[in-house]
Amino acid sequence: MKDYQPAADLLKDRVILVTGAGDGLGRAAARCLAAHGATLILLGRTIRKLEQVYDDIEKAGGPKPAIYPMNLEGAIPKDYLDLAQVLDSEFGRLDGLLHNAALLEGLTPIANYDIELWYRILQVNLNAPFMLTHALLGLLHRSADASVVFTADQVSESGQAYWGAYAVSKGGSETLMKLLASELEANTPIRVNSLDPGRVRTGMTLKVYPGRDPAEWPTPDAILPAYLYLLGPDSRGVTGQVLRAQA
Repeated sequence: MKDYQPAADLLKDRVILVTGAGDGLGRAAARCLAAHGATLILLGRTIRKLEQVYDDIEKAGGPKPAIYPMNLEGAIPKDYLDLAQVLDSEFGRLDGLLHNAALLEGLTPIANYDIELWYRILQVNLNAPFMLTHALLGLLHRSADASVVFTADQVSESGQAYWGAYAVSKGGSETLMKLLASELEANTPIRVNSLDPGRVRTGMTLKVYPGRDPAEWPTPDAILPAYLYLLGPDSRGVTGQVLRAQA
């Protein structure tokens, strides 16, 4: 995936929504997608951070993005339907959906897990991607070539100790991805996959491994070709797969 060479205008005229677009991998992915021609809908909870990404894209000469503030932790079904109506009015379709936003508050054994935190993590990492995809399926169907990308993590497969609700939510989202891919594979323009970025130099990684040297992990920019591949036309026909960005 790291060796993929995208065309400069790979995403020209495509409308792509990125969750968690204000920071970390989401910010890097949004700027990269815009640099390759995509019109971005920047969704996140902190307006200041979204505005910074907006400014970065404009300064780099990318298509004018849109900002949509939303706190996935507290969003209810009506909030997602309202978003779909706004996007319908402004764009009329959706060509890409990147589920990047995630919540991880450190490593904790199950015996000590805070019940409220468990609910919060499942809400952001599993329920929100379901409700968002559910609300936007109609717009994705209007695209000639739509791609939905979930964010995977190998800890969900290994059942690694102390990863708690985060690992459970990632396992659930991987199953959701496969269900959607199977349901949409025939007679729709929508492909659905998951991308595991691996450990990357972001605030989330540093929170989990506070004593490690950040230099041992690649920067977000190093794995962006994988996002371009999955959200662009070169991945047509690829669906129901879990890809590893650092493979």
